[in-house]
Amino acid sequence: MFELPYLESNDPFPAATAANSQGIVAYGGDLSPSRILEAYKTGIFPWYAPGDPILWWSPNPRCIMLPYEFKKSRSLDKRIRNAGFEVKFDHDFSATIRGCREVGDRVEKGTWILPEMIAAYETLHEMGYAHSVETYLDGKLVGGLYGVSLGNAFFGESMFSLEKDASKVAFATLVEFAMDHGFSFIDCQLPTDHLISLGAICVERDLFLSMLEDSLEKESKLGSWEKLK
Repeated sequence: MFELPYLESNDPFPAATAANSQGIVAYGGDLSPSRILEAYKTGIFPWYAPGDPILWWSPNPRCIMLPYEFKKSRSLDKRIRNAGFEVKFDHDFSATIRGCREVGDRVEKGTWILPEMIAAYETLHEMGYAHSVETYLDGKLVGGLYGVSLGNAFFGESMFSLEKDASKVAFATLVEFAMDHGFSFIDCQLPTDHLISLGAICVERDLFLSMLEDSLEKESKLGSWEKLK
């Protein structure tokens, strides 16, 4: 019987390939910046429900977006050009991650974007590792996404939309940024019909880990991306 490893504060992660059939690698540990960054570097990410211990995941297969495979529909292209959206990077990270938490009935359903998660990723943002892509309409934040970047990879965490296509516009802008700056992939973690419709694919974990290893050889784009777009 598989016994899930428990992490003390200073314990290293098991190999991502040691995950159980659900994709869980271990539980416990903490949400310190060094712990979270080490997780991403080894193909692992935190995801857990209220009342549960911290769970660390490395699913197989892994859902990723190769920037040049992004499928921008004509209708989305038209929305980007004509709907009056303005997209900004790292302008208001805190509002973006809270938007991802609070949109719809996520809080009532038990969102995994818990206060301690918000605090952890805000710290990573202050350190220059976590980034937000924000969609505005008439000066109001109406959608966006956030995640972590290391090397030439972006690890997407969550997105939200208060207006039709607002999160798609943010994602399309992220893809353009990724192409312009030579990113190899955007990690989408787990597949959804929405992501697949945009061109995301599922790859075996071993291939993902190999791609991740290559991406980490590149220099990370630390600090605000507001001036890079």
